Amino acid sequence: MSPARTIKLAFPFAALALLPGCASASSTVGVAAATAPPAHSSPGPASGGPVGATQPPAGAVYFAESGQVNGAVLYEPGCRSGCELSGDGTTALWNMSWSTWNRTDAVGAGTEKLDDCSPNCAAGTLHPVKVVVTFSRPVKASCGGTTREYWTQAAFTWPDGLPPVFSGQNAPENPFSYPGIGGSAGCG
Repeated sequence: MSPARTIKLAFPFAALALLPGCASASSTVGVAAATAPPAHSSPGPASGGPVGATQPPAGAVYFAESGQVNGAVLYEPGCRSGCELSGDGTTALWNMSWSTWNRTDAVGAGTEKLDDCSPNCAAGTLHPVKVVVTFSRPVKASCGGTTREYWTQAAFTWPDGLPPVFSGQNAPENPFSYPGIGGSAGCG
């Protein structure tokens, strides 16, 4: 087991979609369950649906899956079945437990499943990796008449390191940003 480390690399997850054959991928790789608070989700601002059984506090900051504020909008998500970070299925959070979720940042631990896109993303292997993620840089965005704050950056620490396949040009971007969230952007 290698020592805990934070990796800051310049190859973005989103760029994996540009690799030949990259498409949405899914997996049922088993991981140990972690204790997490219940997820509060909304089908997105455009639907006007309720936000979970219990309303998040006023001024709550949300995670917009894949950076799309008109899609799955989550508050303290447990991500037991996966919360997509990328729009192409190449990375997702699973079994998250949040130690912090406030107006400036959210810190959680669980599993990140990373697609190695070899030989291509559709046929690649999803690798479950222990992760600590910090969401930060909340911004306001309006969609469908609803204005909320959303996280626009995710920074990762992999306590056990990353598998060797995620080195060099195949290394994930860290931190990962969602520049399309803000104002009415991302409303699609």
